[in-house]
Amino acid sequence: MTRTPPLYALTKGTLGALARTVWRPTVTGLEHLPRDTGAVLCPNHLAIADQIFLGISTPRHITFWAKAEYFNTPGLRGGLNRRVVSGMGAIPVERAGGRAVLDAFASAVPVLRSGGLVTVFPEGTRSPDGRLYRGRTGAVRLAAQAGVPIIPVGITGTDRIRPPGSRLPRPAPITITFGPALPVAGLATGPRDFRAHTDEVIRRIQALTGQEYVPAYAR
Repeated sequence: MTRTPPLYALTKGTLGALARTVWRPTVTGLEHLPRDTGAVLCPNHLAIADQIFLGISTPRHITFWAKAEYFNTPGLRGGLNRRVVSGMGAIPVERAGGRAVLDAFASAVPVLRSGGLVTVFPEGTRSPDGRLYRGRTGAVRLAAQAGVPIIPVGITGTDRIRPPGSRLPRPAPITITFGPALPVAGLATGPRDFRAHTDEVIRRIQALTGQEYVPAYAR
């Protein structure tokens, strides 16, 4: 099992404890999480707060894929972001694809094979309107390459914490629901399989959240 980065543990024990006290998220389905083996967590993506609530709701350390801009933006703010995401154990990924995506895979596969959890948002970016969008196949490809299952995760309420136009966070009912594991190792071996399993992951997420589905990629 992978080691929990000190900054991750500190943040979970301080800001995480505060978030649990203020928002009291409802968490179900934790029995579907493996105790000491690897898995790819696939949640829907409503807000930046998704990472926070997923992290504090899961007893194990989670490695997140984070957009590369957090690691290479210049300036004081960029440097702070870089230190935070690096200290939390995040893996940079270029959403444009190409060689950079292969680098993200190369970093994530050893984590999974050593028994860690890696979170990949299959929509690729936050939903612009609260609906559930078509999934990208990277999560399934990663799970198949590492030989681990996928755990669909449904998140609701995080988009209400700071709606457009508000400056301060607001109380909102938050739910985090972990679904049964979806095995892909040995079952997803080509583009058609990757697409079919990705569509199944999205269907399972939709069943957990009740979101309206949009058969197009979020932008």
